[in-house]
Amino acid sequence: MSAFTLRLLAADRAQTIDNVLSFSGEDKSGSFSILANHERFMTVLTFGLARVRLADGTQEYLGLPGGLLYFCDNVMSVSTRRYLRGADASRIAETLSHELLEEEQALEQVRRNIRRLEAQMLSHLTQLGGI
Repeated sequence: MSAFTLRLLAADRAQTIDNVLSFSGEDKSGSFSILANHERFMTVLTFGLARVRLADGTQEYLGLPGGLLYFCDNVMSVSTRRYLRGADASRIAETLSHELLEEEQALEQVRRNIRRLEAQMLSHLTQLGGI
């Protein structure tokens, strides 16, 4: 069976996995799988687990908070903020929900702070007669 290369690209690291037989993930339309020599393909992955089956018969799981998948010329690239990788699906799922939930809560706090700062800046500009 033919294999392809998977490149994982995140903000803090990048890895290449060779000899991938299949990738199973999920986007808004549902679950899908990709095999070697697939046509060019691009989709937005949803939050969750993806399964990677390797030529040596092992399986690995990727925990993703979402991301962009692009397959071209027998190379799949997955770009995401972060990812978790391992053989234990339940551990990856638990870590994914725990760590990324905390991260999402922190990001929401940052968004609130930015909105408040924007409102204050607009108020100051209005007082200065700039608007």
